[in-house]
Amino acid sequence: MLLPRALEAADVDAWVILCRENNNDPLADHVGCENAGAPAAYVFYRLSDEKGGSEFHSLVFSPSSEATALAELEIHDKVVSVPRGESALKQAAEFIQEHDFQRIAVNSSVNNAQADGLSYTQRLALKDALGDKFAQRLVSSEELVYEWLAIKLPQEVDIIREAARLTAEWQIEAYKQVVPGKTTDADVARFLKAKMEEHGVTDAWAPDQNPNVNSGPDRGHSHATDKVIMPGDVIQTDFGIKVHGRWVSDIQRFAYVLKPGETKPPEDIQHYWESARAGGRAAFEAMKPGVRGIDVDAAQSVLMKQNGSEHVMWSTGHPVGYVAHDTGPNLGGSRGATVRPAAKKTLKAGMVFAFDGFHAWKRDDGTTKTISVEEMAVITEDGAEYLIPPQEELILIPSE
Repeated sequence: MLLPRALEAADVDAWVILCRENNNDPLADHVGCENAGAPAAYVFYRLSDEKGGSEFHSLVFSPSSEATALAELEIHDKVVSVPRGESALKQAAEFIQEHDFQRIAVNSSVNNAQADGLSYTQRLALKDALGDKFAQRLVSSEELVYEWLAIKLPQEVDIIREAARLTAEWQIEAYKQVVPGKTTDADVARFLKAKMEEHGVTDAWAPDQNPNVNSGPDRGHSHATDKVIMPGDVIQTDFGIKVHGRWVSDIQRFAYVLKPGETKPPEDIQHYWESARAGGRAAFEAMKPGVRGIDVDAAQSVLMKQNGSEHVMWSTGHPVGYVAHDTGPNLGGSRGATVRPAAKKTLKAGMVFAFDGFHAWKRDDGTTKTISVEEMAVITEDGAEYLIPPQEELILIPSE
């Protein structure tokens, strides 16, 4: 449903993906060539129809060793079995020449790693097979991949929503296990790892840094340490899971450890929390079709300044879906020295984001602590919708 629109939006006649064993293209399992042994060529293309429009087709030139199983899956219009000793790349090049495609996308991109799977040697081989005339028609697939992966189908959003629900639910459950003065950040992380194993889900990003549990000063993207959780600590848990081997979540939940005699957070901590929560709400209200990512970031930045937050280097948010930092508009740029090209992209209905509400402050020891409560939302036709209810208050952990 999405790829034909992406080819049209990117003004591309054909898209060629070269697949191989052991060092495959990042998009291999999105198009069905994750099991490639010998080199294979996948061609997605548009042909003009009698009504002045175009018809979408997919054609695979597959080594005979994989062709039978691939054809049985029926995910491509046609699978051509390439006998041993013959070149799938050469046959694909001949097909491209025969149809005289004008703009031929390949996976080479400066800005999007998911659209940068074509190696230098593969590109040389492709140019040699196409010849000078057609090699000059090669363009980056960056815009095509952007248009294709950034939009999620409603069924996908439902799956991601369930992943988000589990992610937040397990974090709250993990906080209930904390015994101040005894439990470490790493203990909380191990509890969440056990929940993942119990339910048969995997990590949304690098396993060593998922979850990132931190009851001390900011550490950025990092692993949980053996720091003991103490009264007065603000605990951050940044956690994501991958379900069905494909879709991921990215949620942060924050807790405060009450000191003996406290029944609520002290005034300063409560202010930091309310400031972060307000920043996140401002970003959410700004999220709608046609708005640039940098403008969503700017909506929060105004409140951060008003509420006395220290500088925060991180973007307000990022696309999420197939990976934690997915293809799509970056919700950042208003506080940094440079602006990513993706921050100037506009939001569209069907895009899914993880986004933070920020407030940073200086601790007594001079280090910085940031509340970055992270929620997930999908863009709708007229605004945005939370995937799960957002965190309204700090989770309070009593001290014995």
